[in-house]
Formats: sequence, structure tokens, C-alpha cells
Amino acid sequence: MLPPALAGLGFGLSLIIAIGAQNAFVLRQGLRQEHVGPIVALCALSDLVLILAGVGGMGAAIQRMPILLLVIRFGGAAFLIGYAVLAARRALRPDALTAETTGPGLGLGQAVATAAALTWLNPHVYLDTVVLLGSVANTHRPHQWAFATGASIGSVLWFSGLGFGARLLGRVFARPMAWRVLDGAIALVMLGLGVRLLIG
Repeated sequence: MLPPALAGLGFGLSLIIAIGAQNAFVLRQGLRQEHVGPIVALCALSDLVLILAGVGGMGAAIQRMPILLLVIRFGGAAFLIGYAVLAARRALRPDALTAETTGPGLGLGQAVATAAALTWLNPHVYLDTVVLLGSVANTHRPHQWAFATGASIGSVLWFSGLGFGARLLGRVFARPMAWRVLDGAIALVMLGLGVRLLIG
């Protein structure tokens, strides 16, 4: 049982460690130390649901409903580009030098809603976690659920480390300019992801 679980851990981490909209948001909230627990919990639980759905066979069902992926694709693109614009405004405004460290942040509801949107409106989540991970897990039959367990553990470890470990970078981000650089990078990442979704 251990090898499939380790394979799931490694494969799951390989899918979520890449820089993306969700990771960028978790990092930003971790650096601000705002609502980190609820956001980490939402991201990890969302991954758990998606992993279980993929291993349970939903990936095959999604592949038979291209219209659903089309709707998610354009909705996700609109959201990502909109978030990129907001991040770019924070990076370019002169008062953004202090806004990130002293200004008001997102409320709990806003933060959780944003994390949920960045998770569930991203078509790559369905393609990678549900379809791809589900397919790979099922090559480990009859131990596909051990594979799923390993992938789920990887998700919990990653989001916990990213969210709660971000405070270790506090000294770097004590300088307001670092926040402008981070928001500029987030804007570019999210704009790139949004455009990629639009052009397929």
C-alpha cells in the first residue's frame, strides 16, 4: 500500500506546486497573515473533493460534457483577468507602497470567496486534478484509493506550508516595494492564465 500512496503524494505535489492563481493568492494572504487558516482549509478540502471525484470516475464523465468545460473556461478567464487588473492597480498606484502593509485587507467572506473562485473557476483544476490525476490513480488498481490518499496528503502539506510558512518571508516583505513587486508578478501570472484560457 505504501508505494501507491507515495506515488500519489509525488504526483499530487507535482500538479499543485506550479505557480498559479490559487497559489499566488494563498501566498499573498499568508504574507499578510490574514485568514490563513480558512483559506488553507478551503484549498485543501477542495483538492480532496476533486481528487476523490477523479478517482471515483468523474473525470470520464467530464470528458463527455465539453460544454461544461467551455462555460468554466470563459468564466474562469474573466475572473482571472479581472483579478489581474486589480493586482496591477495595486502594484502601479503610488499609495500602494503602504497599502499592502498598513491598509485594510480582505474581509473573511471576501477572502474565502476569492479563494473558492480561484479554485473552482479554474478549468485546469478539472483537467489536472479530476481527469489526469484520476486516470493515473486508476492505473494503480486495486490500490487507487491509497494513491488518492497520498495525493490528498500532498495537498494539505503544500497549502499549509505555503500559507503558514509565508511569514518566514516577513523580513523581505517588511519593505513596501516588495509588495508592489509581488502584486506585479501576481498580475502577470493571472493575466497569462486568463489569456491562455481564452485562446484555448
